[in-house]
Amino acid sequence: MLRTQNLQIRRGRKIVLTDITLEVKPGEVLGVLGPNGAGKSTLLGALCGELQADQGNVWLDERELSHWAGALRAQRLAVLPQVSTLDFAFRVEEVVGMGRLPHQSGRVRDDEIVAAALQAADAGHLTGRSYLALSGGERQRVHLARVLAQLWPGEAGQTLLLDEPTSMLDPLHQHTTLQAVRTFADRGAAVLVILHDLNLAARYCDRLLLLEGGRPVALDTPEQVLRPEPLKAVFGLEVLVQQHPERGHPLIIAR
Repeated sequence: MLRTQNLQIRRGRKIVLTDITLEVKPGEVLGVLGPNGAGKSTLLGALCGELQADQGNVWLDERELSHWAGALRAQRLAVLPQVSTLDFAFRVEEVVGMGRLPHQSGRVRDDEIVAAALQAADAGHLTGRSYLALSGGERQRVHLARVLAQLWPGEAGQTLLLDEPTSMLDPLHQHTTLQAVRTFADRGAAVLVILHDLNLAARYCDRLLLLEGGRPVALDTPEQVLRPEPLKAVFGLEVLVQQHPERGHPLIIAR
């Protein structure tokens, strides 16, 4: 489990994130929503230890994140940043295999996990290809497979942090990506995912954190967060909210 209390981040004299208290619970997908500049990526950077908090702490399984050794932390916490780039012509399976570096599970087992992670990310057909020959969306799915492989198969005590994993994907692969993330959580992992699509968040997330100007506006179920009033206040968007006719989650329709 990953949690933080009274988290605050400054850049120079400006407070860019404040009053953040949350837990990313085992078996849960916690979605983070907010307009551009709301502090979403800053939050993820603080939760993974990339950014130093000016106030508050981050704990991974009741131990401060900074007290975890690198390899042990990497076995329990994986991060997919908003942009992942490589400038070398590695084969796809080599890129995904980088996620196995913190482990000592052996070549045979690692190869099995790489193949399974690629299948979960709907990227198995890319095996053998050069990473540099892939489209932006294909690269994004390969990097998703890499972080899945790092924690494979997902279990309680592991946490996955994802920054806009669907940003370059077509509609089909937006869903296959979030289905893979959902499956990871269903196996016991804790997942935090930054999203822009409100309907994807409604479908795949158990709880949502709504940010505006670096502050939390709401932290609750999709039914409580995705209401016309807070969405209008935060995004300036007039919406209708209806119940999905088959799945029952909120369905957001722009007026």
